[in-house]
Amino acid sequence: MDDPAEPAPSTETETETETGTESERATEPATEPAPGIETAAETTATAPAEPPTPAALTVLTTTDAEDKARDLASGAVRARLAACAQITGPVTSVYRWEGAIETAQEWQILLKTSAARYDALEAWLTEAHDYDTPEIIATPVVRGSAAYLEWVARETAG
Repeated sequence: MDDPAEPAPSTETETETETGTESERATEPATEPAPGIETAAETTATAPAEPPTPAALTVLTTTDAEDKARDLASGAVRARLAACAQITGPVTSVYRWEGAIETAQEWQILLKTSAARYDALEAWLTEAHDYDTPEIIATPVVRGSAAYLEWVARETAG
């Protein structure tokens, strides 16, 4: 019976070349690694992969009246720039504008779009919006229902 404390046996071979005799030492492990254990060759360091571009985004904008929020939401969906939009409000916004602290009642519009359509949606919102500097913030959808994300992609396909 083999003693597990003993080192793995090695083989030594001697080969002749044109320049003379050369000794080569090759060490072979006595046993294979246990299943699930990686060998040194399998664990070589590689650069971390770039995160994938998200397939879908949620895009937030605000406006100062419910009818404007409805117009922005329905216009983006009609143009296939967003698959859907949800309107929440009124909300109270506090912000600094032109050196003064302002408080205003606003409606938030949360649009669901594909990453491929974001630039077109942003351009459309900027043009359609009556604010000088509209809030347009995109957040990547990191995970979601496959069926829902496929629906977003279909509904926003140009």
